[in-house]
Amino acid sequence: MAARKSSTRRARADEGPRPGRPVRGSQSGRPIMALLDLLGRRWALRVIWELREGACSFRALQERCDGVSPSVLNKRLAELREAGVLALREGYGLTRDGARLLAALAPLDAWAKGWARRSGRERGPRP
Repeated sequence: MAARKSSTRRARADEGPRPGRPVRGSQSGRPIMALLDLLGRRWALRVIWELREGACSFRALQERCDGVSPSVLNKRLAELREAGVLALREGYGLTRDGARLLAALAPLDAWAKGWARRSGRERGPRP
C-alpha cells in the first residue's frame, strides 16, 4: 500500500499544475493558484511570450529563450500543452486559450513599461 501511495505522489509531482488539486504554495485547489504555479515555473512565461508572434519549432523556441536546456524546455512545453495553452501542429503555437492568456498579460506588460520609464530604464539589455 505504501509503495502505491508513493508512486501516485510521484506521478502527480511529474504532472503540471491543475485546478482543483493542491499546487506549490497552496493546498486550496483554486484555479488561480494552479495558474500562478504554472506561470511561475522556470521559462513558462518566456515560452508564452516568445510565441506571441506565431508558432515555431522546438529549436527556434530554444534559441529565442536564450538556450534554455532541452530537458527544461520539453517539460515546460508538456505542462503548457497539458494546460491547453500550447499545441503542437506546425511547430509549437498558442491555442485560442493561450492567446486569451497572453492578452490577459497585456496589462502587466503595460505596467512594466511604465515602471521602466519611471525608473529611467526603458530598455533592458534585450527586448
